Amino acid sequence: MEQTELLLQYQQADMAADAFEKEIKRSPNRIAFKKNRDFLMEQQNAAKKMESDVAHMTDRVETIQLAIARLEEQLSSMQKRLNDAPPATLEAAQEAARDAQKLLGDIEQYEAEMQKIQKNAASQEKQEKDIRMKFAKAKAEYDKQKVEYEAEYKEQMKELDLKRKQAEEKTVGIDPALLERYKAIKLHCTPPVARLYSGQCGGCNMSLPQATLRKMKNESGIIECENCGRMLIQN
Repeated sequence: MEQTELLLQYQQADMAADAFEKEIKRSPNRIAFKKNRDFLMEQQNAAKKMESDVAHMTDRVETIQLAIARLEEQLSSMQKRLNDAPPATLEAAQEAARDAQKLLGDIEQYEAEMQKIQKNAASQEKQEKDIRMKFAKAKAEYDKQKVEYEAEYKEQMKELDLKRKQAEEKTVGIDPALLERYKAIKLHCTPPVARLYSGQCGGCNMSLPQATLRKMKNESGIIECENCGRMLIQN
């Protein structure tokens, strides 16, 4: 059998294997499985982020509580000093009042910030709990789906391996150099081989120059399309 016919038979088997592999990737079960897996990962990451945010809020609340305690201690110490030694002048009394008011203002600001953080933390904790409940439900469905999908995928891969082996068997008798040309062209153009019809490439339907067509007689009946790069076989 001529090299051209052997090459066409190999391409037919090779393209059939490629088509089946694409079919596997477009499988509804595979698409649904990947979608659910991505959803679970997103939910898990969201829950972890919320957990981290709540931890940071808790740390901030503890820091604020320590700051409030120090301010209250300063305020108590100031009040004790004023009780033990009242200001001798109006100016001193006013200055002491301003210092006390500043401490009270700082305490109020910290308390307001703490209340806001505690409210946000409670909201985050509730959202995190809701996410984890939804995650648990989705995970149970995902685990069941995974078993079914993996069983289907295993059978599909067996069939794909068989098709690949059948294609490989078709390479017997093909010149290795010709096969390498086929594989190199396939990297950027599929299918790599097309027939030549009335001076036109059967792949891209573009006409070839007469000089290129004349080369076919000297290259075992195979030339390459100058437009798309496919190997062309005389019809």
